[in-house]
Formats: sequence, structure tokens, C-alpha cells
Amino acid sequence: MFAPPIRHSGRNIMFAPSRSAQTFRAFYATVRNLREPSVVSETDNVEPSEKDFILSILRANPSLRDTRSYLASFGPRPQRPQPPIKPREETVSPAAQEHETKEVRPPDIEHQPQSPVVASILDPIQRRTALVKIQGPFTERQLESIATGMVYLEKLGLVSVIVVGNDAVPKGEDGERAAMVEELTRVVNALEKQGAKARPVLGAVVRLGPKPGDEESTERQGFTVPEAHTFPSDLVHIRSALRAGEIPVLSPLALDSFCRTVRVEANDVVAALTRGMVEAAAEGGQHRDANYDGSTGEVNLTPLRLMIINKEGGVPSYARFGMPHLLVNLDAEYSYIHETFDSRWQNSHPTALSNLSLARTCLSYMPPTSSAVMVSHRSPSSLIANLITNKPAVSSSLPHALLQGNRKLTPHTPTLLRRGLPVRVIRTLAEVNKEKLKALLEQSFKRTLDEGPFWERLEKHLDYVIVAGDYAGAAVVTREANSSSSEPITYLDKFAVLPSHQGDGTVDFLWVALHDESYGLGLPFSANPNGGKQGKGEGCDLVWRSRADNPVNKWYFERSSGHFRMGKWILFWCDAEIRLKTVEGRRGSAGLSYLEEWEGGRLARWAGVVDKIPSSWRK
Repeated sequence: MFAPPIRHSGRNIMFAPSRSAQTFRAFYATVRNLREPSVVSETDNVEPSEKDFILSILRANPSLRDTRSYLASFGPRPQRPQPPIKPREETVSPAAQEHETKEVRPPDIEHQPQSPVVASILDPIQRRTALVKIQGPFTERQLESIATGMVYLEKLGLVSVIVVGNDAVPKGEDGERAAMVEELTRVVNALEKQGAKARPVLGAVVRLGPKPGDEESTERQGFTVPEAHTFPSDLVHIRSALRAGEIPVLSPLALDSFCRTVRVEANDVVAALTRGMVEAAAEGGQHRDANYDGSTGEVNLTPLRLMIINKEGGVPSYARFGMPHLLVNLDAEYSYIHETFDSRWQNSHPTALSNLSLARTCLSYMPPTSSAVMVSHRSPSSLIANLITNKPAVSSSLPHALLQGNRKLTPHTPTLLRRGLPVRVIRTLAEVNKEKLKALLEQSFKRTLDEGPFWERLEKHLDYVIVAGDYAGAAVVTREANSSSSEPITYLDKFAVLPSHQGDGTVDFLWVALHDESYGLGLPFSANPNGGKQGKGEGCDLVWRSRADNPVNKWYFERSSGHFRMGKWILFWCDAEIRLKTVEGRRGSAGLSYLEEWEGGRLARWAGVVDKIPSSWRK
């Protein structure tokens, strides 16, 4: 994630940078043979000790922005100002007054001033909720691994509401109810063995069928409406367990119209609980049971995370030959993932698409900052990284060459899912909303746009603009040349994301679309439905510049093919990936560590073009 944006006087790329980033001092460098350092692989043999808990937090490697975001959700509540205490005016007899002056009275603790340190210790962290679907069956050792992750999350303030499913228990057979109770008991026992307090909820919490009024709004909502529903008064058992510091564990049961308890799909229960908990929290927690005396703290019922724990891991990706998707923009990619889902994955990932649909439904009710994660039982500590950073284990906007050689990317790498934003490509300036683009650029760069020259230049040189959402982010790409005789270069003129959308995945969504339209064009995995060329065409080199002291350069180093220092600027570029694959195939395993013949002279030509591009900002 990135800290507040800094100012630039040139036409470099811009969004909020990381404070810890540093600028390389090399004159010229490439990163084509970069490899990730060895990472300790995660296994089921994880003990919930304090040492492992701390190591899991350190492995998350949160940035300053990640830490601030976590503290905003789980940090101490702001102190309310206490009204001044007025001294009581009483008539006291002289004898009583003399006795009172001699008597040593204990101080009133409530009215004693507290130091900020003491106040922060006594004020507990805010507790938030997560909805967890445990998709069994699991062995005892696997449940132990899952329980470890739940305990870790609870220590950080995220309390799980767990729905236990078991695909191995057939519906309608004798002993079905007993088998479900046994599975729920196993999960409760696993949690308690790891030191957590768990409460089994044996009865049905949700009601079968759509909520009254849903029939009229099904088409307008645009997502699958849950086949079950719940009212705030139905959540009394969940709310009671959370107040008592316990993890509620439920079976996939529902009440039908005759008040009979029937077994339903776990997905329906999770979706109904998501909607019900969000609606109950929106009403301000007014539906309290009569026995509640206010002595225990309330837990925010609005789910902050949806976690789907299974044996499959994440959703397989067409772009990574069946390895999991890292980050999914549900708004833009949901249909395309269905279309590109290989039939062979039905055996290895039989519930991937149904879980994808569940995430889409739940996130439609949850706040925009919420996310869902599909994770294997083998990766309990990855839940901590997701909670603290709200980012995928590996950035989806990294070059594919680095992703393929990254040891963090395994069949069990989690898939992070966000509600996301629609992404579209605009080819003409006439289609651009100038007022919204101007507002986006000025908010991102914290500078005033010199509108006349800027729009005039785009009128002559614009190639396309990639827009995320309603101008929540944009990438402006131009075609630049020194003269009519020289071949134009594809230049990334602006890259901006609104401060309110920094940290919600928009940066990665935008860069992936930029990859698909420029240096990744022509490859089979660059056909994301972003409204552009649909992956058809020939890729081209993408060039941009950034000031040498720009802290965000670290992010650029990780995503570029190379960089070149030119005075106060650093020139970055991403090579057309099809050409790289061709040359790499010709050279075999030697790699590309040095300047190639076809690279000769292009850096000087790029530098000559880029250095003459005027500033877009008023001085």
C-alpha cells in the first residue's frame, strides 16, 4: 500500500507511494532475471504459540498504509471528552467541616486523571467479525491447522462466525443430522484445544426462502439473491456468543415455512448471515435480548472479511495455467472467469465457481472495503497477512515472468476477491469526461492541472485512456515521437488513483488492464474483458518516467523490465512480452541480462523523446 502522494513537476506516474521505498543509484539496470528469495513453505504442522503468532505477523510485511488501515479498524476507540465535574454546594456545620478536614478520604478513581499510556491499555481494541465457511470434510490434523488460523485472527481482534459444511455427508440419508452435529463438535473441540472459546449453535438461525420483498428487486440487484434470510431478532445466539468472547459455530440448517429444521447448502446460510448481520449492524444494534445488561462490550456485526476454507485453495486461473488467481475484480472478471474455466478443473476444483458466486453475493452486501479470501487449510498464517494488509499474497500486477518464478505462488496460494470496479478503455478524447479526469488527476497529484496545454496535447497524441469505475482511477497513454520519421513510442503519461481508493485493489486492477493493452498484448492470458482489444494485436514497449527521488520508484522497479537514469529522471520501460519470449527461446536458458542487438539505440531515442515532454501542471 502507499502513503499520501508526493508532488512532481514532470509528467511521471502518480499515486500514493510507500515511504520505505528507495531509489537505485545504478545508471542502467534490468530485472529480467530477478528471482524471489526463498520463502519458508507453510505446512499443517503449525502450533499456535506466541512465537509462531509473531512470526506470522512479521511475514505479512505490512506497509505503513497497511498498519494505519488495520489500526483504523481494530485500534482503540477514540476517547469521548468527559464533562467537567462541578463541586457540590452543601451547607456543612462547622463541627462536621472540621472533622472532614482531618479525615483522609480515598480518591475517587473515576475522576482521577489518567495518562495516555494507561488509557490506551485499559481501552480494549475494537472487535470485528468475519464470516467463515469451513468446507469439509477435514481430518483432525487439518482441523487443528484451521483452528490455529482462527485463534490467530481472534488475537488480532477479528472474531469468526463459522458455518461448518461437509460435502461427504449425503442429503436425506439416515443419521444425517447426527453426522452434522458430530462435524460441528469436532470443529468446536479443535478450537478449544488451541485456546479459543467456542459455542456450538445447534439450532437453525436462518429462514428458508427469499426475504419478503426480494422478488421485486432480484433483477435490479444483478447478483444471486440468497435462498435463505434472517431477521435481526434471529441473531440472538450469535450476538450472545460474541459478547461472551466466544466463537459461534453453526451447522447449515434453516427453518422452513412450517417451522421445521431442514438442511440447506452452507453457501445459503453464509449469504443469509452476511446480509442479516449487515442489516442488524446498520440498525445500530437495537435488537438486544432482554437479559442483556450492557456490562459487556458489543462486537461490530458488519462482516469485515469472508473466508472460505477448503482443500482446493483459490480459483484456478487461465492466465497461470491452473494456478490460483491472486486478485479478482468481481465486477469486471466474474463472467470471464466462468467462460475461461477449464472443464478439467471441475475435478480438482469442483466448488470453485459456486464459491466465486458466494463471494460475489456476500460482497454485494458488505462494505466496499471488505474482501473475501478463498484459502486452503494448509495456509493458516496467510489469513493474518490478509487481515493486516488486505492484499493478495503476491501482487497480481507483477510481471508474469516474476510470478512464474515466485515460490510464494503455489496451488495453495489464496485467492483474494474484491467487489472491484468496472474497467473500460476509451480511444478518443471526445469520450473522456474531462471534468472527472481533471478532478482525479488533481486529487491524486495534489497539484493544479494546466488544462489548456494538457488537453491540446492529448488531442494530438492520445492513444487511449483506461478508466476504473467512475474515474476512481485512470491510466492515460499517449503516442510520442521526436519527428515524423521516428517510430512513435507508447508513453504512460498519467497513472492516478483517488486517495479514497488507494489500498482497495484499484491500483492492481488498473495496472493489469494497462498490461493487457500494451506490453502484454497478444498473449493468451491478456484477454481480460476490459473493453479494449480483447488480447488481439501485437504488444509494444511501454515507457514512462519518474523523478529520481520519487519514493514510489520501488513499486516501478518491481514492475518494469528495466530502468535508465537520465539526470533528475529515471526512465522505466516494460518490454513487449511476445518479443521477450521469442528472444529467450532463441537463447535458451542463458536469459536476458545484457543489452541485446535489437535494444541498441532505443534508450537514447526514448530519452530524447521523454525528456522533451512538457509538464502538465501550473507552476
